[in-house]
Amino acid sequence: MNLSQLKESVVSIINSTNTKPFKLQAICDLLKKEISYYDWVGFYFKNGDKHELKLAEFAGEPTEHTIIPFGKGICGQVAISNQNFVVPDVTAQDNYISCGWKVKSEIVIPIFVNQENIGQIDIDSHTVNPFTKNDEELLEFVCKKVAQIL
Repeated sequence: MNLSQLKESVVSIINSTNTKPFKLQAICDLLKKEISYYDWVGFYFKNGDKHELKLAEFAGEPTEHTIIPFGKGICGQVAISNQNFVVPDVTAQDNYISCGWKVKSEIVIPIFVNQENIGQIDIDSHTVNPFTKNDEELLEFVCKKVAQIL
């Protein structure tokens, strides 16, 4: 599936009559299935009024990181910075929370609703430095579409 086909599939999922959790799970499953180096795909959202993220839907191996304090790890840093964070090699990051020995790289893109960072999509890869501008573009598109249903 190419980039435009993936975007079309995401739009179809978002526009479906399914529940929000079902849609988020379908997006995780789609991205993990269609992009070979997306080994874990998940959504984290701000946990109420707490300064932490809570894991929502995901595809891949279960993680013990279901709650991430703001500022901790790549996801926690994105919760504060409001910026995309691409980590080509996790071993080069001081503030990295290991999700398993297989993870070699990570990309995290924030989700904004009314200019507020309310969550993010997090992708782990077992490949060093696989992420390109196309990945950022696709995931920013996904986040904009997901924001419409939140």
